[in-house]
Amino acid sequence: MRKKGALFLFLQKTRNKISILFIKFRSFVERNLKTSTTVLLLSFLTGVFGATVAIIIKNLLHLNVSLLANLFPPGKFNYLHIAFPLIGILLTQLYIRFFVKDDINHGVTIALKAMSKSGGKLRRHNTYSSMIASSITVGFGGSVGLEAPIVLTGSAIGSNLATAFNLSRKNTLLLLACGTTAAIAAVFKSPIAGIVFAIEVLMLDLTTAALLPLLISAATGTVLSILFLGENVMFGECLTVPFSLKNIPFYILLGLLTGVVSIYFLRTLWFIEKLFAKIKRQGWRIIIGGLLLGVLILFFPVFYGEGYENLNQLLHGQGHLLFENSPIYPFFRNYHILFILFIVGVILLKVVATAVTTGAGGIGGAFAPSLFAGAFTGFLLAEILNHYFFLDLPYINYILAGMAGVMAGVMHAPLTAIFLIVEVSVGYSLLIPLMITASISYLVVHPFEKHSIYTKKLAEKGELRTHNKDQFAMRQLNIMQLIDTDVLTIPIHSTLRDYTSYIAKSRRNLFVVLDENEKFAGLLVMDYHREILFKQELYDKVKIEELMIQPDVFVYDTDKGKEIVEKFQKTNNYNLPVITKEKKYIGFLSKANVLAAYKRVVASESED
Repeated sequence: MRKKGALFLFLQKTRNKISILFIKFRSFVERNLKTSTTVLLLSFLTGVFGATVAIIIKNLLHLNVSLLANLFPPGKFNYLHIAFPLIGILLTQLYIRFFVKDDINHGVTIALKAMSKSGGKLRRHNTYSSMIASSITVGFGGSVGLEAPIVLTGSAIGSNLATAFNLSRKNTLLLLACGTTAAIAAVFKSPIAGIVFAIEVLMLDLTTAALLPLLISAATGTVLSILFLGENVMFGECLTVPFSLKNIPFYILLGLLTGVVSIYFLRTLWFIEKLFAKIKRQGWRIIIGGLLLGVLILFFPVFYGEGYENLNQLLHGQGHLLFENSPIYPFFRNYHILFILFIVGVILLKVVATAVTTGAGGIGGAFAPSLFAGAFTGFLLAEILNHYFFLDLPYINYILAGMAGVMAGVMHAPLTAIFLIVEVSVGYSLLIPLMITASISYLVVHPFEKHSIYTKKLAEKGELRTHNKDQFAMRQLNIMQLIDTDVLTIPIHSTLRDYTSYIAKSRRNLFVVLDENEKFAGLLVMDYHREILFKQELYDKVKIEELMIQPDVFVYDTDKGKEIVEKFQKTNNYNLPVITKEKKYIGFLSKANVLAAYKRVVASESED
C-alpha cells in the first residue's frame, strides 16, 4: 500500500510540474510571438507528437503480434488463432466501456464531424484512446487498419494544442489537419500524401497561410519516422517494370475493375455494419462478429491483422505462398481456375472481414483493407491476362496500380492514392499508370456513390464540411435557433372583437390561427383588415376564419438550410411559418435572420 501511495504521489507531483512548465511556456509564447508564428511553432510540435504516436502504435502492434506468435506459434496451434479476434474485440470493448466511455470508431469521420460541428475541437481522450484500442483489435487479428485511429490521434493532438493556446477556429482546424498530415507522413514516410490527404479527405482549404504549417508537420513526421523506424519505405524493395504505352488499355481495364470493387467495398461495408447495429446487445455482437471473423481467418489466413506483410509477399512474387495455411488450399493448388476463384473470394470477403471487425466492436479503419483489396484486384487481372491470354504483364505494376485504384474509389481521394503509392514504392516511374487507374476508378464510383467511406454518414445528417463554403453554410443553418416565437396565436372560432384585443397585446402585425387541435389553420395580416377593424357593428358578426389566409409555402422543422433559402427565393416572402409534418405550429422564420446567419457562417469560414 505504501508503494502504491508513493507511486501515486510521484505521478501527481510530476503532473503538477508539467502543468506549471506548460503554463510558463504558454505565457512566454503569448507574450513574445505573433499568432502566425505561434501556429508555425505548434505545427512543429504537432508533427513531433503526431509522429511519436504513429511510431508508438506501430511498435505496440508489433509487440502484441510477437507475444502472441511466441506463445502460440501459428504452425503448432493454427486453429487457436481463430479465437484471437474474438478475444481482441472483447478486450477492446471492455477498455472502451470502462475507461473511454465514448464512441471512438471511424476515426476520420470523428475528425471530420469535429471540423463541421465543433470548430475542430476534439476531446482530450482522443489523443490516446484510439491508439490503445486499435492496437488491441489489430494485434489480436482484427481485419482492419491502424491508419484511421492514428489520424484521429494526430488530429486530436493538434486540436488540443490549439485549444490550450486559445487559437481561433480557423487555426484550430489547421492544427487538426497538421496532426493528420504528420500521422500519415510518419506511418508511410510519405509527406506529400499526408498533405494531400488533409486537402482531399479533410477538405481543408489550401491557402498560403495553411500550406507552410502543413509542410512543417509533414516534414517533421517523416524525419522522426526515418530516425526511429529506418529509411526503408513500405514497398521500396520492389522493382517495377518501366511503363509501356502498349499497356495503357490494361490499366484502363484495371481502373474500371477497381471502380467496381470500390462500389462493392463501400456498399458491403455499410450494409454489414447496419446489420450489426440491429443487434441490440453488445455481447451478442462481440460473440457473433468474433466467431465469424475467426472462421473467415481460418479459411483465409491473409485476413489476419493489417495485412501489410501479405502485401509485401504478393509484391515479391510469393502470392501462391500466402494461401498454404488455408485448409482449402490443397483443393485448388493444381487447378488454376479454382485458384482464380479463390483470389476473387479473397477480394470479396476482405471487406466482409473488415465490416465484421468494426461492426462487432473492434477499432480500426478501412485504409489498409482498401489497399489490400486493390492489391489483390491488380494481381487477379494480371494473373488472368497472363495465364489465359498469354500476355507478359508485370504483376508488381498492376498490384501497385490496383492499390491506388481501390483507395481512390473508396476514399474519393485519387490524388492521395497516387502520391501515397508513389512514395511507399519506387518513386515516379509508375506515375502515369497510377493516374490512369485512380482517375478512372474514381469516375466509375462517383455517379453511384456521391460520398466516400468517411463522409457518407455525415452527409446524410447534414454535418459534412466541404470546400464549397456556400453549401457548407447552408448545411450549418440551425432552424430552431432562428425561429421567432413572439407571433401571437388566435383560436379559429374567435370573432373580430377578439382579434382587436389580440392586436392591442401584440407588437407584430401578423397572427397565427390555430384550430381545435392546436394545429396551424391560417394567417391573419393586420394590414389586410384595417378597413373593418374600426367598424364596431361587425365585431361580433365577422369570424376569424373568414379573414385568415393560407401562406404560399411552409417551412418544416425537418427542412435543411438549402431548402429554406429556396423557399424564400421562390415566394419573395419576408416571413414563413414553421410547422411539423402534422401541421403543429412552431414559430416564424425571418428571411433577414436566415441571411444573417448564413453570412456569419461564411465569414467564420473565410477568416484569416
